[in-house]
Amino acid sequence: MGARGTVCLMYHEIELPGRPLCDSDPGYARYAVSMENFRRQMSFLQSSGTPGISISQMLSRPPGVTLTFDDGCETDLVTAAPLLKQLGFQATFYITVGFLEKPGFMSKQQARELAQAGMDIGCHSITHPYLTDLDEAGLKHEIADAKKTLEDIIGTPVLHYSCPGGRWDQRVVRVAREAGYKSVATSRIGVNEQGDDPFALARTAVTRELGDSDFQVLCSGKGLWKRQARKRALGFAQRLIGNSAYDRFRAILLKN
Repeated sequence: MGARGTVCLMYHEIELPGRPLCDSDPGYARYAVSMENFRRQMSFLQSSGTPGISISQMLSRPPGVTLTFDDGCETDLVTAAPLLKQLGFQATFYITVGFLEKPGFMSKQQARELAQAGMDIGCHSITHPYLTDLDEAGLKHEIADAKKTLEDIIGTPVLHYSCPGGRWDQRVVRVAREAGYKSVATSRIGVNEQGDDPFALARTAVTRELGDSDFQVLCSGKGLWKRQARKRALGFAQRLIGNSAYDRFRAILLKN
């Protein structure tokens, strides 16, 4: 839908009335979008003639807005996927392998069902660490071993990887390439244009407070530079004080 390329949206858990979230932490909860909002957002795409597409489809450059989901929450299967199928949309669901079978997340059988429903399945590591903090062995475990384990579970190839927290570097890219992935989704905010590196895909998070008009602007790809500028400022603060201190400081801000 973006004039210069394809916008890639990042979702997490879909919040359902009366159902507790997988994590009650404010830093997690801000990424949980209500079913009502999610339904309105998908209806907007449909009414505007903009199909929801997967990462695999995006790389072949059809028109549309790319839809992705991180973590592997149970609502991926029971809530998001049925609506997407009803609308004729596709999406890529990045599963954190170690979260399977935990409360609120999909079981291994449900992950297989999601793949069998025709949805694109990607990998989101095993334990959800910041990849840039890991040594070589850790990277291979969270990227290459995660791919093999997830493929054994769902029975189909896993070709796309999403970095936990969006954090990546060239070591991550190298290990992902060697493992056989075709793309890596990062925290880079922007529009994915033809010719861009598939191992540094841009994505923008959809948060619970995002209004309808802001969602529509987001899908157009306009104003993403403002989000990127804010993210760079936060990234500078993170590098200055370190990951742990930054996470604690951010959690305090979100609670107030």
